[in-house]
Amino acid sequence: MATWDKQKLPRENGELVDMQTPIIVSASRSTDIPAFYSDWFFHRLDVAGYSAWTNPFNGVRSYVSYKNTRFIVFWSKNPKPLIQHLPILERRRIGCYIQYSLNDYETEGLEKNVPPLSKRIDTFKQLVECLGPGHVIWRFDPLILTDQISIDSLLSKIENIGNQLLGYTEKLVFSFVDIETYAKVRSNLNKSNIQYTNWTEELMREFASELVRLNEKWHYELATCGEKIELEKINHNHCIDDDLIIRLAHDDRVLMEHLNVKIMPIPEANLFGEKEAIPEDAIILPNSCYAIHGNNRDKGQRLFCGCIKSKDIGEYNTCIHGCEYCYANTSKKTALSNFGSHEANPFSETITGR
Repeated sequence: MATWDKQKLPRENGELVDMQTPIIVSASRSTDIPAFYSDWFFHRLDVAGYSAWTNPFNGVRSYVSYKNTRFIVFWSKNPKPLIQHLPILERRRIGCYIQYSLNDYETEGLEKNVPPLSKRIDTFKQLVECLGPGHVIWRFDPLILTDQISIDSLLSKIENIGNQLLGYTEKLVFSFVDIETYAKVRSNLNKSNIQYTNWTEELMREFASELVRLNEKWHYELATCGEKIELEKINHNHCIDDDLIIRLAHDDRVLMEHLNVKIMPIPEANLFGEKEAIPEDAIILPNSCYAIHGNNRDKGQRLFCGCIKSKDIGEYNTCIHGCEYCYANTSKKTALSNFGSHEANPFSETITGR
């Protein structure tokens, strides 16, 4: 069954409408559902069975049913509210992992409404203890240079967090803030009189080489998100990642079929101690098997995005972290207004309560 298959299904008022029935859900690139809308999301998932989504480009409302959902990728700067809801996912046999943007811009006040760094690090560890290794991915995203933040200070911030996460994460994902491409980012920084510096290729390479050196003591996988530049010893990330989903949920036959996965036993040695070679891109599984899969990349994403196909169910202009560099909000005022509408109708079909 394809991610975008539609079925005629009933809304809460009984009206039959076309609903998308995604197998993999993204929650969400557009807003921080775990931090601000966890109760809403799990009500829509577990009680209502669907939610409504408004296309940000044409304003058309569409409906998303969770009847076939097998895996959710969460994105958050404060996913602590997820913890109380994790038993719902376990009961429904829905897998998940969390893209956790754990930055340190406290001194500069660039992320005004996130919890203190120490509490966010504690949350990271709690989630790993609940979900297991590999389920929580550290992002320092985006990397921003200002009159107060240099490459050296960014590296110092990353080193502090990286030291504390040792044993709790396998990977560090980062991106360079793209101020010129994203008008919202530029506008939000200018409104707040943030004196920023654009990343050049030279600055990117300087930062990357120092990060690689720093990583010699951690041995994290380093990866960029949505970046064109090729950097030595740094991969291009797949944030909604079929390889990781297969590692975490290889026993879900429906999900594996959806991802075009073949699972094969690892060949045993013959009498001469020789083993049949397995493909270089094979995913080694913990059950003496390996997995290979087809190309699941989402061609509808940005050119240098490596994500596979999923359905994002968030909406822009709803995150109230108040980050000065925000790309998802037109303005803080609009986001606060929409959050107010949500609070007035917290279990509505849409995040905004409208």
